[in-house]
Amino acid sequence: MTYLDLAAPSLTQSEHKLITGGGSDPLLPQLIQAINHATQIDIAVSFIQPSGLELLFTPLLDALERDVTINILTSDYLAITSPFALRRLMQLQERGAQCRVFECQDSNSFHMKSYIFVRMHQGEMAEGCAFIGSNNISRSALLDGHEWTLRHDYMPPANSPAAQDFAHIQVQFLAIFQHRYTQPLSHTWIDSYQIRHKQTKIHTPLLKAIWKDDDISDTPTPNSIQELALAALADTRHAGFKRGLVVLATGMGKTWLAAFDARQMHAKRVLFVAHREEILLQAQETFLRLNPHAHTGLYDGNQKNGDADYLFASVSTLGQDTHLQRFAPDHFDYIVVDEFHHASAQTYQALLAYFTPTFLLGLTATPERTDRADILSLCDNNLVYSRDLQFGINAGILVPFTYYGIRDESVDYQEIPWRNGKFDPVKLENQFATERRAKHIFNHWHAKKQQRTLAFCVSKSHANYMDAYFKRHGIRSCAVYSDSTMRRNEALRLLNSGELDIIFSVDLFNEGTDLPAIDTVLMIRPTESKILFLQQLGRGLRLSPASNKTQLVVIDFVGNHTAFLNRPAALLGTRNFQQLKKALREPTLAPGCFVNFDPVLIDLWLALIEAKGFTASEHYAELTEQLGHRPTATEFYQSEYPFSKVRQQYRSWFDLVAQQESSDDELHQILAQHHDFLLKGIEMTAMSKCFKAILLQALLELDGFNSPPTLSALAIRSHRVLSRHPDLKATELPEKMRSVEAKDSAWLTYWKGNPIKAFTHANASGEQWFTVQDDRFVPTFTVEPQHTERFHQLVQELVDLRLAQYVERRVET
Repeated sequence: MTYLDLAAPSLTQSEHKLITGGGSDPLLPQLIQAINHATQIDIAVSFIQPSGLELLFTPLLDALERDVTINILTSDYLAITSPFALRRLMQLQERGAQCRVFECQDSNSFHMKSYIFVRMHQGEMAEGCAFIGSNNISRSALLDGHEWTLRHDYMPPANSPAAQDFAHIQVQFLAIFQHRYTQPLSHTWIDSYQIRHKQTKIHTPLLKAIWKDDDISDTPTPNSIQELALAALADTRHAGFKRGLVVLATGMGKTWLAAFDARQMHAKRVLFVAHREEILLQAQETFLRLNPHAHTGLYDGNQKNGDADYLFASVSTLGQDTHLQRFAPDHFDYIVVDEFHHASAQTYQALLAYFTPTFLLGLTATPERTDRADILSLCDNNLVYSRDLQFGINAGILVPFTYYGIRDESVDYQEIPWRNGKFDPVKLENQFATERRAKHIFNHWHAKKQQRTLAFCVSKSHANYMDAYFKRHGIRSCAVYSDSTMRRNEALRLLNSGELDIIFSVDLFNEGTDLPAIDTVLMIRPTESKILFLQQLGRGLRLSPASNKTQLVVIDFVGNHTAFLNRPAALLGTRNFQQLKKALREPTLAPGCFVNFDPVLIDLWLALIEAKGFTASEHYAELTEQLGHRPTATEFYQSEYPFSKVRQQYRSWFDLVAQQESSDDELHQILAQHHDFLLKGIEMTAMSKCFKAILLQALLELDGFNSPPTLSALAIRSHRVLSRHPDLKATELPEKMRSVEAKDSAWLTYWKGNPIKAFTHANASGEQWFTVQDDRFVPTFTVEPQHTERFHQLVQELVDLRLAQYVERRVET
């Protein structure tokens, strides 16, 4: 069959109803076809092994994302089913599947194998098929074992013999699924079963052949870069740090590093926080692989398994106060924060202010100081370890790349409206759907491609247009997006097997998905963010022993707009335009890597750089364009633009922001009332030590502008914040205070002397920002309730800036 047949919206792909296995007629493709197009799936098998479940896991997961009803029944018969496979089933159950186990009692056996699929359309059964035979869920049974399975199809009308037989199969499945011997799958049940399974393996050697698929002993070990990072993390904890950031380029194993480090720390309870479901799933799989007996759980808008040992949480859900209160502050030993988007920064601040883990690990793939400024602030400005793409390629962990930068000559990007850091999507789509551009792309792709291509498109209609053009020219292609007929898992399977040449994708493969077989990346859309560009590039940089990939080819269509400067900047590892100008003329790359820029592009880029201004407002606009949001004070500071020039040109940071963000009414209202405090009380206040910034951070964590804390509570929280900076604690405190506990009266006395005294007494201009009333630290000003959240964000922004400046100044001196 061709890939076109496989993509058809039908449960079946063959006229033959007997599947004989043996390698030439495997059951797996038939099951995947049915899973990808069913609206209900019922499975009952005696045994499940990890090797077989892995083959079905992604299609089943994709089905759950489409709200397909899934019921899975297995058994404890002969204790053959793998406990690890049952833990993996728990991941499906968390995402909506119903999983049960038949307990074989009173000498009962359970040896059935059935896979039942239904496709409903407008409330009626449009299709149905049931595969009944000898195939359990193992790699051998689904691929090359000699297993016979007969497919029975539903045939309308509903009173036909075939339809009645199919209904009988459904009724019998429901009866066994609800049998009194079945139990809902749970971690508690698996814990008990695991003991029996282990004893059976010891005392029943004849079953070793069945268990060969159950071997998960090939647990990965750290690669050379991860080993160095693990050593650095151990050292930073030994030095007293409670938080730290690790920078590893896409494809170098950030998630595995977190799992290895949690094991290295002997963490009992782990919280992994991210902003996307794909990242959470990948992390959950990784931690479970390293800890096959662990109780893992999901905490998001649908599932809230707070009792899990290893919890994988959506920041948008767990970051809400009502959910935080379900946990004690010290509930987790180890917290991982994976690459967060700027829009979530405030939520992360609240979450991390609440929890007090033994250690918090921040992860990011971007080596740029500006791009990682937010997450570095969350990690107390403690950069533990950093390795970029070139280092990964040099170490043999990533494959080298050849990059072709081609002028996108059929589109004038200067004429496309630019709003909020992005091109107007409708105008962009209209410009892209042309025969001339498609031909230009096709010709370059055909001349430079390798075997397996992933193309990034701007919209569904763009992907469909390019797919149709390539098909007309005899290319085996498909378009894949959230509701495409071709499912993501099927497209990847066909691409890996060589039955497909290219996938045109929209936002499905940017992050959280491993695609090691991809050897060509086709970029036919603007990527306004450098981070997103590196993520897309990273899709093809992973090693692929199965396909013997030796390099990645990147074919990128570059337009006449400053937004495209992120391409050469990311590839050449430059931090600013002056570095980029030099690198364009004298590029330095890892061995085996090549960049081939169209000479016209180099001239264009140099002209765009020359046209760039260097005032604070121009740099602000440039950063806004680069980041996709207005820069925070710390991001601006880390961009290497002299921060002193901001004050020379605009008096204060927020004066610059207000001028650039003229439509931000709330910002202007807050500045009208609190400008002097933000400027003189934070941004410009004298800091011979870090204590003022530490106190303000503690005040924010205590919500002190709303509910003024007692001096004791403020001192205790300040001690906790300062303790997260052991280097500052060791150098800023007098020796006799370094070992004083937070609740010791001596600490309160010391903290009252400085910085509480400094903030509660008038400065040389007669300004006083706080006072002590009834032993509480109280602001001398009032923030209007409707502005409280935004005011906190502005204060946090300046506190992050002052701490970043202070830490960097100490390092330099």
